Amino acid sequence: MLFSKPKSHLGVDIGTSNIKIAQLRPQDGKFILETYGLVNVSFQITNKDNPTAISQAVQTLKTLMRKAGVTTNKVVASLPNSSVFTSVIEMPKMSESELKSAIEFEAKKYVPLPLEEVALSWSVIEQKQAKITHGTNLGSLKSAADAKTKVLLTAVPTTVIDNYVKLFAEAGLEPQALEIEALAMIRSVIGADNDLNLLIDIGAKSTTINLVDEGYLRISKNLNIGGDTVTSSIAQSLSVNFSRAEQFKKDFGLSSQGQQIPQVMRPILDIIKNEAQQLISLVESRGERVAKIVLSGGGSKLPHLSEHFSIFGKPVSLANPWTGVVYPPKLKPVVEPLGLNLAVALGLSMRHTD
Repeated sequence: MLFSKPKSHLGVDIGTSNIKIAQLRPQDGKFILETYGLVNVSFQITNKDNPTAISQAVQTLKTLMRKAGVTTNKVVASLPNSSVFTSVIEMPKMSESELKSAIEFEAKKYVPLPLEEVALSWSVIEQKQAKITHGTNLGSLKSAADAKTKVLLTAVPTTVIDNYVKLFAEAGLEPQALEIEALAMIRSVIGADNDLNLLIDIGAKSTTINLVDEGYLRISKNLNIGGDTVTSSIAQSLSVNFSRAEQFKKDFGLSSQGQQIPQVMRPILDIIKNEAQQLISLVESRGERVAKIVLSGGGSKLPHLSEHFSIFGKPVSLANPWTGVVYPPKLKPVVEPLGLNLAVALGLSMRHTD
């Protein structure tokens, strides 16, 4: 019996501080927003078998879906950056069967866990092919012949996969795919942009710096600092509670009006900026050029943050995942401010699945 491809998919982004969902339906090259939702949580799905956290996540997710009016059980979900090992490696040109064996051997050099404890996946990164035209010299022909195959290698602890499988089974959902957050975000905020971009995703507890080349992830670096790190620093410095510090952060950001507050935040944000600088310098030392910097994640809402990264002399912008999404105009004041939070969930829902 043949089954038709479901029209709608639900993207589920289980973050360290909230769960976000987005249901989209593809239509005429765009995506129709059918529903969305997000809720704060205080538990995490970790690398260990944690029945309590899974049970809490199931109940929270089911409640969120019910309130949002979700109408599909087909789910594409993200895996937390902190639990995923990614690396882009170069391999000689070879057949697919040879490449599979070679990658499994090479993976031992890059994955910090025994391979029997991880789910290993890989995908070939498409690159512009060298065109042979009249006047092509022997040097360019040799370069084309010596070209390497770039492969995105991903390894996830099997315990994490098992936890997600249990979660969705108990929630009555059918996972169509699991993928890393960076790929979903690239899909929603970079799309068909062929430039070399730096995508900085600032979450609550972690930050990921991604080098995106022609829409493909080339390098991804995870930092264990995020928006909550900034808030905690303000709370400690001013001797106020976390909630009060969070409000100070939203009100003043990096504005000089906050006086002491920007001084407290800058050392933490400088860690992100310095890592970004190192990556840009590395890439541009090889003759390439990063075109622009795109900021995403809830932490990028910090007022005047874009100015903090303008020191690189490149355009800096906030991500906009709504570019390819259609929704009623009356929802614009409500959904647009949530774009930075929902970028991953939207990108997951945009994924084509079989």
